[in-house]
Amino acid sequence: MFEVGEVAVYPGHGVGKIESIEEKEFSGTKQSFYIIRIMDTDMTIMIPVDGAKNAGLRGVIDSRDVTKVLNILKEKNSIHDNAPWNRRYKEYMERIKSGSIFEVAMVLKELYSLRVWKELSFGEKKMFEIARNLIKKELSISLDKEEEEIEQEIERIFLKNYKE
Repeated sequence: MFEVGEVAVYPGHGVGKIESIEEKEFSGTKQSFYIIRIMDTDMTIMIPVDGAKNAGLRGVIDSRDVTKVLNILKEKNSIHDNAPWNRRYKEYMERIKSGSIFEVAMVLKELYSLRVWKELSFGEKKMFEIARNLIKKELSISLDKEEEEIEQEIERIFLKNYKE
């Protein structure tokens, strides 16, 4: 269970702060909800406390998992997918919405690799930004570093792997 003031990750939306835990009544049944403000978008989301785990709400990764994420990014991707962009987009969106930071890292790596070989479609560019922002935000909180510093580290990893 999360406490007010803690940060949590909500799949597909990113890192948010638990602003309050409120009781609401729906159809005669009282239920507790986390009120979460997503940091990047300032969006407020209400998630039932009892259903938070099923919704994919989780804590921010620890330093061991940060290492795993960075290792995923460091692995050179030799896949050059010839599938239509809309099929890739659907697959990537499902992986991002899974809530797994490791899946998001794989999406980011694959899109970066694809970007080296061809111009990304508009949808793929947006997906690239979403994945990069999700990784950047969570790693910056986990490591207590500025997002710009994390972004520079990610860029260094990719430049080392994909010198054009």
